[in-house]
Amino acid sequence: MRIVVTGAAGFIGSHLCEALLAEGHEVVGIDAFIDYYPKPMKLRNLAAVAEHPRYRFHEVDLRDGDLDPLLEGADAVINEAAMAGLMRSWSDLGAYVGCNLLALGRLLEASRRAGVGRFIQASTSSVYGAGAVGDEQLATRPVSPYGVTKLAAENLLMAHVATNDLPAVILRYFSIYGPRQRPDMAYHIFTEAMLDGRPIVVYGDGRQTRSNTYVADCVAGTMLALARGEAGETYNIGGGRVIELNRAIDVIAEAIGARPVIEQRDPRPGDQRHTEADTAKAERAFGYRPAVEPADGLVRQVEWHRSLRESRSTARG
Repeated sequence: MRIVVTGAAGFIGSHLCEALLAEGHEVVGIDAFIDYYPKPMKLRNLAAVAEHPRYRFHEVDLRDGDLDPLLEGADAVINEAAMAGLMRSWSDLGAYVGCNLLALGRLLEASRRAGVGRFIQASTSSVYGAGAVGDEQLATRPVSPYGVTKLAAENLLMAHVATNDLPAVILRYFSIYGPRQRPDMAYHIFTEAMLDGRPIVVYGDGRQTRSNTYVADCVAGTMLALARGEAGETYNIGGGRVIELNRAIDVIAEAIGARPVIEQRDPRPGDQRHTEADTAKAERAFGYRPAVEPADGLVRQVEWHRSLRESRSTARG
């Protein structure tokens, strides 16, 4: 298959491109390198696939770029592109509307013109709101502008399913973590701080829980949905176990051999209190079963942070 992956240089997108290539697909990667985090970090994410003979990369912004040539001959599109993160969405709503909604509209129209046979939309547990505990029938009540734009994107997609018979599937990801995690995400911040011997900031009491999903499980679920998900359906993609934030900090500290110094602050607006993904629907539909336990995944993420530091040290001589 010829598969277009947007957000291809990002955390999830780069892993996904590698997995698709490993299965023998042709991959067209698209990324705009928007200023959410430094471009060199994203370029490093591309290192493993940049020279692959079945991979082509294009630096294009979905909001205003010419998409038709990129989608020509595509069998499927997996849209991982988005403006992520809760806090910035309160102060920069225009960027979130542009990247998460308007860009999707242009991508959907281009996909329709190209006759794409499959469309996977990456969404988020944030559409559920402060307590994302349950299955896909849980009410959608987002408590951040980010969640609002992602829910609006889902509705736009479903309008295309109903009106244009677009064969699309929505995947609601739950708190993805692992190697290449974005630098604004909690486990990345905590790991780097503890490796440096700096204090870490915890917003709230640390008793909040997450249905964390290791990135390899997220990628596996996405690829299964691509192959066997039912058009017009929405599926949760989450981890198999819930972990409390305080416990996650302890696991990271143990892996590093550090004693965390914690600064407690008030909860942030829009933060989720508890998430727990019921993934039974995805299991029934296409056999999704998360395989990586939170503690094991966190240790792997710590190892990745260490390997980056070692490579930088080697490069400096």
